[in-house]
Amino acid sequence: MPELPEVETVRRTLQYQLGHPLITKVEVYWERIVADMCKHDFCELIAHQQICDYERIGKYLIFVLEDYYLVSHLRMEGKYFVQQKQEPYDPKHTHVIFQLEDGRQLRYHDTRKFGRMYLYPKHVELTAQKAFAHVGFDVFDERLDATYLYQQLHSRHIVLKQALLDQSVMAGIGNIYADEICFALGYHPETKIAHLRKKEYPLLLETVRSILRKAIDCGGTTIRSYTSSLGVDGRFQLELAVHAQKGKACPRCGNEIVKKVVATRGTYYCPYCQRKCLSKRFINRVSTCDS
Repeated sequence: MPELPEVETVRRTLQYQLGHPLITKVEVYWERIVADMCKHDFCELIAHQQICDYERIGKYLIFVLEDYYLVSHLRMEGKYFVQQKQEPYDPKHTHVIFQLEDGRQLRYHDTRKFGRMYLYPKHVELTAQKAFAHVGFDVFDERLDATYLYQQLHSRHIVLKQALLDQSVMAGIGNIYADEICFALGYHPETKIAHLRKKEYPLLLETVRSILRKAIDCGGTTIRSYTSSLGVDGRFQLELAVHAQKGKACPRCGNEIVKKVVATRGTYYCPYCQRKCLSKRFINRVSTCDS
């Protein structure tokens, strides 16, 4: 599934490739792709709207139109293609086509049909809309600080990986980056979040943002079913320390990376470098190894 770095890469690439065209016509071939609105109204309202900007909240891609926010959640395999009208496309898996004034088309392709699109009027705060009812602050939102994170998490009876994946607290992290964040911290993914001390939260947030910035710089991660459809190949899979590295040597200590299910998700970690109960001596040893 595209996570924050992949969606941010799509946002930046669309902004560069598309610019600010006028949408002249919209065709929806699978009605359920449009949430909370009939496809006829969706097409009518978007037609003759200009794309003014491109934004993102967590894993949600946002097209800022003249009068509306067009919100796109790619889910498992949603992809956008920028193509000329005469170029062939896969009719079975292409569910929405935006005809642009300059003759190009923006095509939405989704093999599994899990993706959704929402259309909201701009006069209402976007984060107050239904799609964002359970979406917290974006990882890079300035309102998200260590104190807020501590207040939201410290009393909960969940493990670290669950906390990282909870989109209602911090939006944008998925399975790949949760594994990488736990490894970078030196924390076992099953560490109880209540065991983290308040003074550890600044490092937690700093590590989250550092990992995701690096992934964005690499264009995201091209892994399994997710690949960029806009001519951008993610390179962060070359930087993965533990995710999808089962049986390989830990880059920190050389011991074998293992896989188990944590919070219903396949999870990769080093059982030697990542401990549930971190003594001060262990934290110092990990810090020395990383330096």
